[in-house]
Amino acid sequence: MTRSMALADMRKDYAMAGLLEKDLAPNPFDQFEQWFREAESAKITEPNAMTLCTVGTDGRPSARTVLLKGSDARGFVFYTNYESRKARELTAAPRATLLFPWVAMERQIIIEGAVTRVSRGEADVYFHSRPRASQVGAWASPQSTPIVGREVLEESFRAVEKKYEGREIPLPPHWGGFRVTAECVEFWQGRRSRLHDRLRYRRNGEIWIIERLAP
Repeated sequence: MTRSMALADMRKDYAMAGLLEKDLAPNPFDQFEQWFREAESAKITEPNAMTLCTVGTDGRPSARTVLLKGSDARGFVFYTNYESRKARELTAAPRATLLFPWVAMERQIIIEGAVTRVSRGEADVYFHSRPRASQVGAWASPQSTPIVGREVLEESFRAVEKKYEGREIPLPPHWGGFRVTAECVEFWQGRRSRLHDRLRYRRNGEIWIIERLAP
């Protein structure tokens, strides 16, 4: 750690709020919804932005930011190209961790669970709710594949635009969604003296067990 970073760490203390067991919803989905609404009210930039962590067949972890596009008791949904690195890793090892880093609120949420693909019908509904340019992009970009330059993307984009000019763009066969079915969900609230509140929901059959973790 550099000296400037060390000094910043010494000055920083977390005092915006606390998180006690008595304040929690009975399940992590209602608690997530409450915190998400509060993040929206606090004008957090893209509160649905989350870090998705996966593991390759070689055991190497990888991470990237994706956008949450749906959440309920079934799980947390995002969409991608099924030929991308993250999709290939999730297909080979269908488990993931999601992290919502709401630093401005001194909060974070960590979700761990198994991963499944959403149905084609569900993916089709979401795909056609996107801006038309985003639909074109889903066809035009060979995600995670090396290309020689940006002009390759732009030429491919123009070709797809021309192909579907004046008609509906179909859902690509290589594009769809993943759902992370939560097994553990941790809500982290920063506190003074680094004695942070970490409250975790852990699934035990049909029951959610709530436990406090030491910071």
